[in-house]
Amino acid sequence: MNLERTNNVYFIGIGGIGMSALARYFVAKGLTVGGYDKTKTDITDALVNLGVSVHFEDDVKHIKNEFLNPETSLIVYTPAIPKSHKELTYFRSNGFEVLKRSAVLGEITKQTFCLAVAGTHGKTTTTSILGHLLNACNVEVTAFLGGISENYNSNLILNGTEVTVVEADEFDRSFLTLSPDFACITSMDADHLDIYGDASELIKSFEDFSAKIKPNGKLFVKSGLPIQGITYGIDDNSDYSVKNIKIVNGSYVFDVKTPNALLENFKFSLPGRHNLSNALIALAMSVEYGLPHPQLAKALASYKGVKRRFTYQIKTDELVFIDDYAHHPEEINAVHQAVREMYPDKKVLAIFQPHLFSRTQDFADEFAVSLAKFDEIVLLDIYPARELPIEGVTSQWLLDKIENQNKKLVQKSELIQTINQSNAPVILTIGAGDIGEEVKHIKNALNLAS
Repeated sequence: MNLERTNNVYFIGIGGIGMSALARYFVAKGLTVGGYDKTKTDITDALVNLGVSVHFEDDVKHIKNEFLNPETSLIVYTPAIPKSHKELTYFRSNGFEVLKRSAVLGEITKQTFCLAVAGTHGKTTTTSILGHLLNACNVEVTAFLGGISENYNSNLILNGTEVTVVEADEFDRSFLTLSPDFACITSMDADHLDIYGDASELIKSFEDFSAKIKPNGKLFVKSGLPIQGITYGIDDNSDYSVKNIKIVNGSYVFDVKTPNALLENFKFSLPGRHNLSNALIALAMSVEYGLPHPQLAKALASYKGVKRRFTYQIKTDELVFIDDYAHHPEEINAVHQAVREMYPDKKVLAIFQPHLFSRTQDFADEFAVSLAKFDEIVLLDIYPARELPIEGVTSQWLLDKIENQNKKLVQKSELIQTINQSNAPVILTIGAGDIGEEVKHIKNALNLAS
């Protein structure tokens, strides 16, 4: 990839969260950016407002002429795009440089001090915390985020090119295109078994990723994972550990034990021990990078979170509405822990949209156990994303496995009516599909009803 001769970048799947961050980056660099996506969303609207040309029909005739010169154009695609995609086929057949998003990210980060965040859960929150800490401490950093930061209202933090912060995505082994200076692994739970086949192959890919760290680099690993590195954990004997945890006015207040000192009096406002763990590893990487304790404490206290990561839509004494991206049983368990810690005596309604037929099939029993913990459960139909249906794998099949009588399967058109019929004062929407598009409608309906 020769970015020096690239004037135009065209994205196939530009509305994806990782793709749109790259698109923003190239816009900021002064390049002409355009792309295709199958659905119009808030993300594509935001890109259009930046001057990006976006269309929603897979047809070469909609592509602007500036992107049709193979000498000056780079084509970037996401693995979620099917191989039969007409535009992708055209570019591959006509001498264009066509690269996966991960390869472009690897090239951009190669000449920087790169901090990479890997793990089956926690990547986006950890990356956004780390990017915010570095930026708030005046590091010249570019951070590519897998979600929209509440602090920056963007999935890109752009404050120089000396340091990059990236999510190291294990999906289709994308993270093997990176060669980071620092990397962390937050978790290695089985996932993406449609790609890996079994959990042992997934673990091997993380081992391969850890071998990509540059000489004299550092690997940080959550305690208990089967890979060697600088360890971190909550209230344990890890190299970095959270100590003296208190909840004060809905925020965590805590100290951090490092290999050399006890750093006192951090404040962090995201609920849930999983988020506290994410904050700890971001702090550990920042400390090892050389940032001072007082600045880090001030920066962490100002962190606001990522949209769709335990995001409060309504928060009053009478009603709480929280939206979260959780789409794996362990992530749902983490959301449950957080909501019970914050609202221990209140009835909770959880609305879940399963994501992918394969993931639902692989983890149906685990999903059933995780969801049964809530007081009331509503399921939507499975969001297929890149997949075709699997016979017998449906939301009704999953619902039948949930051992809780307060459960039902509804269509999106029935969702607001179903919520209005519930008396739960705490409402959760959970899932990685297009349930996020329903959040604003639910919020408006709840505000009108209150």
